Amino acid sequence: MSPDPPSNGYGAINSSGRHTAPHVDEEQPLLGDGVSLVKSKWRDNMMTNICRDWADLILLACYVVTGMLDSASISTWGSFVSMQTGNTVYFGLGIAAPSESTRWIKSATSIVFFCAGSVFFSSFHRYFSPTRRWVLCVSFTMQATLIVVAAAILTFGPKSADPKESIGWPELVPIALVAFQSCGQAVASRALKYNALTSVVLTSLYCDLFSDANLLATQNAERNRRVAAPLLLLGGAVVGGVLAHSSFGCAGALWVAAALKLGVVVAWFSWPAETK
Repeated sequence: MSPDPPSNGYGAINSSGRHTAPHVDEEQPLLGDGVSLVKSKWRDNMMTNICRDWADLILLACYVVTGMLDSASISTWGSFVSMQTGNTVYFGLGIAAPSESTRWIKSATSIVFFCAGSVFFSSFHRYFSPTRRWVLCVSFTMQATLIVVAAAILTFGPKSADPKESIGWPELVPIALVAFQSCGQAVASRALKYNALTSVVLTSLYCDLFSDANLLATQNAERNRRVAAPLLLLGGAVVGGVLAHSSFGCAGALWVAAALKLGVVVAWFSWPAETK
C-alpha cells in the first residue's frame, strides 16, 4: 500500500502528491444564478399589468396605422379594412345593385373578418387578463404578423389586372387578414379604458369634440385626444395614399404599417408597470 501524500498542515494535500482534487468552476453557480435571476425578472415583468397613464399616446399612434391601411385599401381594392361604416354602406349598395361592382363582396369580406377578429381578440384579452404586459405584446405581435402575411401576398403573389374589380384570393385574403387584425386596436382601447380611442371610427369623436362644453378650456385632456385622433388618421391616410399610388403600391403601405405595429410591441414591452 502506498503512503498517503503529504499534507500542508491545513487539511489540504500538497500539489506534489499523486492525487489532485477535482477542479471546481466556482463561477458556474454564480452564472447559473444570474441567468435564473434574469429569467425570473423577465417573467415577472411580462406578468405585470401595464400602467394606463399616458397609454393613450400609443392608442393615438394606432390612428396613423388605421389611416394608412384604409387609404391604401380604398385606393387598391375599393373597400375599407378598418372603418366598417363605409363597408356597410358599400354592402347595402351591392345588395341594391349587385351587378354594378364587386366592391360589395370585398366590403362584406372585411365586415365578416373584422367581426371574427373582434371575437378573437376580446376573448384573448378577457381570458388572460386585459392589461397584462405579455397579453398586449402578443396581441400586437399577432396583428403585425397578419399584416406581414398580407403584404407578402401583395409583394410576391400573383398580380391582378384590375384589383378593384377582381375578387380572387390575392384580393380577398389580404382584405380578410388586415380586417381581422384591425379590431385588435379597438379591443386594446377597451382593455385600457380609453373607450373613445378605438382608432376605427371618427364620427363619434367629431360629435364629442364639438359638443364639449369645455372645448376651449386650457386644460382638457379629452379634448386634446379628440383633436389628435383625426389629425393622426389624416396624416396616416396621406402617407398610405402616397405609397399606394407610388411604385411601392399597397404592399408598401402594409409593410410600413407592420413596422409601426412592431414599434407598438416594443413600447408595451418597455412601458411602466402598474403600481400596487
